[in-house]
Amino acid sequence: MLLHLLFSLFAFVTFIDSGNAGVTSSFTRGEFPTVDIPLDNEVFAVPKGYNAPQQVHITQGDYDGKAVLISWVTPDKPGTSEVRYGLSEGKYEFTAKGSFTNYTFYTYKSGYIHKCLLNGLQYDTKYYYEIGDGDSARSFWFETPPKVDPDASYKFGIIGDLGQTYDSLSTLQHYMNSGAKTVLFVGDLSYADRYKYHNVGVRWDSWGRFVEPSTAYQTWIWNTGNHEIEYMPYMDEVTMFKSYLYRYPTPYQASKSTSPLWYSIRRASAHIIVLSAYSPFVKYTPQWKWLREEFKNVDRKKTPWLIVLMHVPIYNSNVAHFMEGESLRSVFEAWFVEHKVDVVFAGHVHAYERSYRVSNIRFNISSGDPYPVPDKSAPVYITVGDGGNQEGLAVRFRDPQPDYSAFREASYGHSTLEIQNRTHALYHWNRNDDGKKVKIDSFVLHNLYWGSRRKLNKNRLRSVILNKASTAQQ
Repeated sequence: MLLHLLFSLFAFVTFIDSGNAGVTSSFTRGEFPTVDIPLDNEVFAVPKGYNAPQQVHITQGDYDGKAVLISWVTPDKPGTSEVRYGLSEGKYEFTAKGSFTNYTFYTYKSGYIHKCLLNGLQYDTKYYYEIGDGDSARSFWFETPPKVDPDASYKFGIIGDLGQTYDSLSTLQHYMNSGAKTVLFVGDLSYADRYKYHNVGVRWDSWGRFVEPSTAYQTWIWNTGNHEIEYMPYMDEVTMFKSYLYRYPTPYQASKSTSPLWYSIRRASAHIIVLSAYSPFVKYTPQWKWLREEFKNVDRKKTPWLIVLMHVPIYNSNVAHFMEGESLRSVFEAWFVEHKVDVVFAGHVHAYERSYRVSNIRFNISSGDPYPVPDKSAPVYITVGDGGNQEGLAVRFRDPQPDYSAFREASYGHSTLEIQNRTHALYHWNRNDDGKKVKIDSFVLHNLYWGSRRKLNKNRLRSVILNKASTAQQ
């Protein structure tokens, strides 16, 4: 028994990326309330002009990054669902036709929600686009990712549980100065469900305008959280995810998913899998069957980086939502380890936490290791539910800090993951509670697939050099 414990301790120290013991930050956030920004604030301003497009946002429109889905709202009448776009500002060589819809939520009636797919785009290219009619037309731009390639470098931002408070604004502004190209969003968008009756829809509209300075220019990869469910029988609203599904389309059909709530994309050198924590996921459900097939489609020789997004964290040592991810863990963790997922991003807990590479897949109800153990094939689990929403921070961590927890802090912020090549990526968590962005937690993330081949590649490189030397001598 003693030898087993010593071996486990040695393995744990060996496998961790940072090489440090777990840390609970001593940073104390300043005492000021987390409240939603008033609706008359300029961050929610309606664009000038009659029926001008608003709440503009884009997401990836296909599997490999050569298409974008552009969505917007016209408040007074449908107008046109057309997008004019091209390679030069003000010169729109191409036109795409979309469609529009609307919905009601209690007494609230939405504006006209447009959706338009632009496909057949060039990789690594800046496009300019225009939507709307006449004097009310508005113009924006976006950049497509590099083509799918194992050594394509790319920088992602990670945001969760954002809301629309002054802290949310700080997070958004700091992210927009990060240099990241795409947001991986881990759920809980507007927190409109904290309002009642007509104001639920009003706060979806205000949030769409609030994030537009980023979402109109950058791809956001969407995921849902519990605040998108909006099951509200007291208003006779019992269709789950209703507002979200009308407003935020996803390219789910491109990955053969049967629901917009779970899907997959490839972007640059990353394969990104989006899972729905609030849809059925146990064995033989549609989501479970889809994920089983999607893992077969992952080609680490083309997309070395395998990233999973989910709302509920599997490893969480905060008092808030403790153990809520256990059912997800029991269903999916073995697959994550088997397929060498590099990192799993989650939200839900309004704090930041990063794990070491551990797993609990050996445990069952009658035998096996009862606690998480070091596992060099396991993902790093990172919770970034710290966007700034009005529910406030989850300030109470469980004590003592468990062995699987590498770093934790109850502050608002965002993360970035900067992929360098097929073997290394740079990760940072950035706190914004002290008025400026500060990199607090950072480490080098080693790719699990190519990392296991480093020794083989070194031997191969040595043989190539020797062969070339031999040929030169001849």
